[in-house]
Amino acid sequence: MDRRATILTSGFELDAAVVAAVFRISPEEIMSRIRDGTLTTQCEKGIDEDQGRHRLTFYLASRQARFVIDETGTVLHSSRIDFGDRLLPRRRRGDAAKAPS
Repeated sequence: MDRRATILTSGFELDAAVVAAVFRISPEEIMSRIRDGTLTTQCEKGIDEDQGRHRLTFYLASRQARFVIDETGTVLHSSRIDFGDRLLPRRRRGDAAKAPS
């Protein structure tokens, strides 16, 4: 499993196995969740003392996985937060465009 992100002009690519390991699910489930829109992402560019670093955050239901990468794409740090029964805001969990049930 390559713990490096590929830096593209339009963003980043990170191996699904790396994201899956942090969420503790299978890479196939990561890909399925991306396709159905229930896994969303956010990318932030570091400034000041974080210049040259990027923070990639993945949101899935009540869980968040975060990766800090350097300018070469090396993953410097990863973390996971599970908010339990408290769902993330709709704009983060990927279902903002879906009608309420």
